[in-house]
Amino acid sequence: MENLGLISSAYMQTTEKNKTSLGHLRVLDLTRILAGPWCTQNLADLGAEVIKVERPDGGDDTRSWGPPYLRDANGNNTTEAAYYLTANRGKQAITVDIATPEGQQIIRDLVQRSDVLLENYKVGQLKKYGLDFDSLKQIKPDLIYCSITGFGQTGPYAQRAGYDFIIQGMGGFMSLTGESDDLPGGGPQKAGVAICDLMTGMYATVAVLAALTHRDRTGEGQYIDMSLLDVQVAMLANMGSNYLTSHTVPKRWGNAHANIVPYQTFATSDGHIIVAAGNDSQYKKFVSIGNHPALADDERFCTNPLRVQNRQILIPLLADMVRQKSKAEWIAQLEAEGVPCGPINNLEEVFDDPQVNARNMTITLPHASAGQVTLVSNPIKLSATPVQQKLPPPLLGEHTDPILKDLLGYSEEQIVTLKTKKIVSKK
Repeated sequence: MENLGLISSAYMQTTEKNKTSLGHLRVLDLTRILAGPWCTQNLADLGAEVIKVERPDGGDDTRSWGPPYLRDANGNNTTEAAYYLTANRGKQAITVDIATPEGQQIIRDLVQRSDVLLENYKVGQLKKYGLDFDSLKQIKPDLIYCSITGFGQTGPYAQRAGYDFIIQGMGGFMSLTGESDDLPGGGPQKAGVAICDLMTGMYATVAVLAALTHRDRTGEGQYIDMSLLDVQVAMLANMGSNYLTSHTVPKRWGNAHANIVPYQTFATSDGHIIVAAGNDSQYKKFVSIGNHPALADDERFCTNPLRVQNRQILIPLLADMVRQKSKAEWIAQLEAEGVPCGPINNLEEVFDDPQVNARNMTITLPHASAGQVTLVSNPIKLSATPVQQKLPPPLLGEHTDPILKDLLGYSEEQIVTLKTKKIVSKK
């Protein structure tokens, strides 16, 4: 286990690198929490060698964002929170105190041997350490340097701290999400996962790959300025376009649809389902399966425009109808008739789903303190260069010694001195 993450490990040998999309790249990851680590985990899964740099006194904040924590073979909690495990697969870990001259030199030494650097410090914070893009491009002209912040490097909000929840509100997402104000429980609602962080990580991945393509053609590095607020505004997609076209502020529809009825969730006798009847034929089949065919012939409901107009009358009738059968009965019968539908699964049901399992959406990796760890797999399916998910999320500073010694060529005496001065942490 002690050799699992060494830079000289088998998966990083030349023959293995050639089997991956990004096996020729090294990424220096100075990010923490979610948006940045999500990007660098994508790059690691695609074959890049990713070195995660953390502060010696605790590392990435998400290491302690539990419970739950990963458990060892005896059922005892380790120091690794499940949140941290989410976004740090495939990386090697080194601890460095970048507030010290010696720590800053370690980063510069790593930059000279890297292709990409990602960071999510406050605007201007790394400049005082000489680790900003303008400083580092002097020693690595073709460096791709990506900064991720809440509001970007420019504008009146640039110095503000940005958190996913706040950005979901500021960026309009929560004005579109949640039940209508006139219904019980109505009001703005955030997403169940940090969608803005995750999408920023995805956009950052695309930006890094685009910058690398440009570098490979021209030899020129560049700076990438990623903002959570920018991403959230971009994610408004058709709703943003609708507003810019009509200048009408949209309302929340909860699990319903503004233009199609029925296109929403319904409670069954033992759970919930989604019914998405996109045309009159599907609607007719739906109510026929529910033993209420008269609802298809009713002049108030026989076409979609009429159903939209009279939704306040129709939906309670459909809700009573759907409650008469179980979730499984509805899904089976609707699918048999070609009516678009689906269950609302809890996570136990998700990870038991035969389609999810057939697509190999979980992986189990060896882990230094827990023996093994089960993670959600990368969804990218590449035929020639499949994703490589071989290294588990690293322990804090797990690879500090081999990175300093084997990659940077530091002597044992130098490493001992760095540990004594607490510039890097002792294992």
